[in-house]
Amino acid sequence: MEISELFWNADLEQLKAGYVEKKEAFVCLVCGESVEKGIIYPHQEVLFEAERFMKLHLEKEHGSMFHYLIGLNKKLTGLTDHQNSLLRLFYDGKSDGEIQSELNIGSSSTIRNHRFVLKEKERQAKIFLTMMELLKEKDDHAPAFLPLHKTATMVDDRYNMTKEEQEDVEKKFFPKGIDGPLIKFPKKEKQKLATLRVIIKRFDIEKIYSEKEINEVLKNVYADFVTLRRYLIEYGFLDRRDDGSEYWVKN
Repeated sequence: MEISELFWNADLEQLKAGYVEKKEAFVCLVCGESVEKGIIYPHQEVLFEAERFMKLHLEKEHGSMFHYLIGLNKKLTGLTDHQNSLLRLFYDGKSDGEIQSELNIGSSSTIRNHRFVLKEKERQAKIFLTMMELLKEKDDHAPAFLPLHKTATMVDDRYNMTKEEQEDVEKKFFPKGIDGPLIKFPKKEKQKLATLRVIIKRFDIEKIYSEKEINEVLKNVYADFVTLRRYLIEYGFLDRRDDGSEYWVKN
């Protein structure tokens, strides 16, 4: 199962924890790091059992799950920039007066009103999630859509794609298999996304690449490697430093 699938299939408690428990391991929902059960892991002269070591991994590598989740694209969180800023300050333990002063908005009563609006959003989300869970038990015709990648930048109907549709695009544009060359970069955005899903798998999620290394990988996919590189960044599959000196897979 891909990490994105683990993430999107996780329940509320698992998302809060930042990891899922499998039969033989604990798996990080952020990066896919797996910690095998039954092994004692040393860290700075202290020994940790597997689950505690996974918690240490999350804290050390990713910080709090709150900050990771709120840092996702606003198309995924459903938050406005203003709501995002407020939630960050609430999480940091700021008082209404401190938030009003820091954001320079309204008064303390204005902040309380924002808290009320966010509480209403929470209630609506709970009701919607419950209805969707009940719907799953009755809707036998719902297609199995491919999950969004967590770093998606443009969430719209181009992500309306099933596994079968993805496979059709792969057969059309990668006739020698997904490890082979791309015969043509599609014009349709939906098909572009499908090909980028294939191409990003050629990169190591743990590695930092130079621009030359990125280009070498992409040259083996398609002659116009510059276009592929641009779209991988545009769609949130790759990220880079402003000076282009380092690239990495976003997760």
